[in-house]
Amino acid sequence: MRYLVDSDWIVDCLHGEESAIQTISQLAPEGVAVSIVSVAEIYEGAFVFPDPDRHLNAFRTFLKAFTVLSIDDEIAERFARIRAQLRREGRVPTDFDLLIAATSLRHNLTLVTRNVRHFRTVPDLQLFGV
Repeated sequence: MRYLVDSDWIVDCLHGEESAIQTISQLAPEGVAVSIVSVAEIYEGAFVFPDPDRHLNAFRTFLKAFTVLSIDDEIAERFARIRAQLRREGRVPTDFDLLIAATSLRHNLTLVTRNVRHFRTVPDLQLFGV
């Protein structure tokens, strides 16, 4: 596995954005995963719609093509270490973003995200297309 896809790319794919779909399709042979944190973010987004079940079903179908990575003890520790360091520097991204970054680092994956500014402060994190 080589890539971890952030929530923003998943949303773009679910909305049928052709460039996102093509990019993820091109990366798929090298291995693409999704963090359980992104899964939670997408689930939350489904509940803003009048018919959340339709969106949840579409998302669950989409997810079948990916490995979903859970949070383990090593990810939790990396999250805490990175958050403490960034907090000392006065720069703290959201906890969700830091958990996704820690997952990417734990599994040595390149993070595919459009929210580069959220992740640039994370040491040693490899970002796709940057």
